[in-house]
Amino acid sequence: MPAALFSPLTIGPYRLEHRVVMAPLTRMRADKATLAPRPLNVDYYAQRATPGGLIIAEATPVLPTGTGSPNVPGIYSEAQIAGWKHVVDAVHAKGGVIFLQLWHVGRVSHSSFQPGGALPVAPSAIAISDDLKAMTADGKVAAYETPRALETDEIPGIVAAYGQAARNAIAAGFDGVEVHGANGYLIEQFLQTRSNQRTDRYGGSIENRCRFLLEVTQAVIDACGAAKVGVRLSPYGIANGSGEAEPMPLYTYAIEALNRLGIAYLHLIEPRSSGAGRADVNWQNVPSALALFRPVWKGVLIGAGGFTGEPAEAAIKGGHADAIAFGRYFISNPDLPQRLAHGWPLTPYHRPTFYGGEDKGYTDYPAYDEMAPA
Repeated sequence: MPAALFSPLTIGPYRLEHRVVMAPLTRMRADKATLAPRPLNVDYYAQRATPGGLIIAEATPVLPTGTGSPNVPGIYSEAQIAGWKHVVDAVHAKGGVIFLQLWHVGRVSHSSFQPGGALPVAPSAIAISDDLKAMTADGKVAAYETPRALETDEIPGIVAAYGQAARNAIAAGFDGVEVHGANGYLIEQFLQTRSNQRTDRYGGSIENRCRFLLEVTQAVIDACGAAKVGVRLSPYGIANGSGEAEPMPLYTYAIEALNRLGIAYLHLIEPRSSGAGRADVNWQNVPSALALFRPVWKGVLIGAGGFTGEPAEAAIKGGHADAIAFGRYFISNPDLPQRLAHGWPLTPYHRPTFYGGEDKGYTDYPAYDEMAPA
């Protein structure tokens, strides 16, 4: 058994029995009418829950305007809160800990998702490049539209929506929340000069570009307490049109500021997995976000990005991370912690079933003991 990966860890008020974390994974299988989790989603999360194991539930829009994919569950309506409560209860029944990732996609959307068919919103009216394509509400592919730049006086309302989403998550029974500040979505759009050319207090200097992230994080802390809040960043990532020319000054400032807020953990995506949501990638000769920012971050650090058992064990043993989040292999191995603990082989994942559909490629992957001959 990998000793480091299967040693206890305290995150906020929670004692984890192992350090194999389920990463937040968009699967597009919520109820079409209400965008609430349904019984199929309950089964999926329950299959992957373990005693003392942390699940970070999929990215969940805090507002209707924050949606950019069909059938992703929200956390802004009573029906959605009720649907999530069934998920949380099932995970808790197996002794698991579960956080909800809070999401606003910003310009990574399409007018077909927006109330009244309006344009998506963003820090600046800068479209994602033509080589990437948007998904429409009916599942088709289209060019990304030029988003509408948010007015300065609109931003506090979005910040407040994150706080309300955190309160809704706690009402649903979640143990905490994670602020999604990675992968080219709204918070990262504010952080990076490529997507933020504002001239008000939210643009220009590093301090100004970090303001939205820090205001959102503070609003979430105010809603549920710092010990129940995590933040996810992708400092060297290139996803959904993101990418900062000089990430170190920007992300050093952001992470030092998050340190002062006393949150439960920081979750960093390794750049070798940039764009992993769209295709299988493993970029070579790229910097390690964990190695670069471990000296800056003073709290619990979760690493993610293309890990398997041995590299995960090495990252924890070497002090580069305190826990490792697994994504694609948690899809195809509902019993992933047990497989890693015992050295059992991993079932390959099937990318065509990642997004949308029903049980195929979602709840029909067997546990290892179910595969063994009678």
